Amino acid sequence: MSKLLAALVAGLFSAAVFAQAAPAAAPAAPAAPAKAEAKKEEKKPEAKAEKKQEKAAKSEKKAEKKTAKKSKKTEAKKEEKKS
Repeated sequence: MSKLLAALVAGLFSAAVFAQAAPAAAPAAPAAPAKAEAKKEEKKPEAKAEKKQEKAAKSEKKAEKKTAKKSKKTEAKKEEKKS
């Protein structure tokens, strides 16, 4: 029984050591893509601003449609009550 317990404890220690081992380092990337990424990053703020403006415009249109739809429904209900 003690040998079994010792084997289990040894297995736990080996699993803990294996889990803490650092993963293999990835190969270094060439310098050329880094320059391309730098150019992309320069354009990103402008692109993000444009996307935000487009998103805001879409949400405004959606809100306008929603309010128009509600007003049509209320008008229809008012007309039904009058009839």
